[in-house]
Amino acid sequence: MEPQIPQNTGNISRTCAVTGAVLHLVGPMGFVVEDKKLKRAGLDYWDKLDIRYYNGLEEFFAKNNGPYFYFTTKGRHKYSDVSYPDGAYLVFGREDRGLPESLLKENPDRCLRLPMRPTLRSLNLSNSVAIAAYEVLRQWDFPGMETEGQLHTMRWED
Repeated sequence: MEPQIPQNTGNISRTCAVTGAVLHLVGPMGFVVEDKKLKRAGLDYWDKLDIRYYNGLEEFFAKNNGPYFYFTTKGRHKYSDVSYPDGAYLVFGREDRGLPESLLKENPDRCLRLPMRPTLRSLNLSNSVAIAAYEVLRQWDFPGMETEGQLHTMRWED
């Protein structure tokens, strides 16, 4: 919701492209999608990305049915203690202030935290998205994804 840093959104777009997740961008954003920093961070994955844009949170909720899981440093539940159903939406806030507290207060059982040391503010947004996305995929046994890689100049079997 309301991303402000183009490099974070570029990194998130790359995560969504390689995992097959849909990227929902809720405005207003602190940059334009044509921003070269955004494009550079996403590298050459833009054509492999399913991306949807919304003018605000109300439009996002009106066009999507959930279930929603809200990632916040204020959450009282660990992200890894939740079972994510098919069709789950992982919702993240602005880099500088997170999600609106009124939204969190209305959904206390869906407010999830990535554990971290108590003296530090938060993880980088794009790192948080990657951690959460891969937890969902792990629970679903990585559907449609390659789980083994190959060497480029050698073979594992030799």
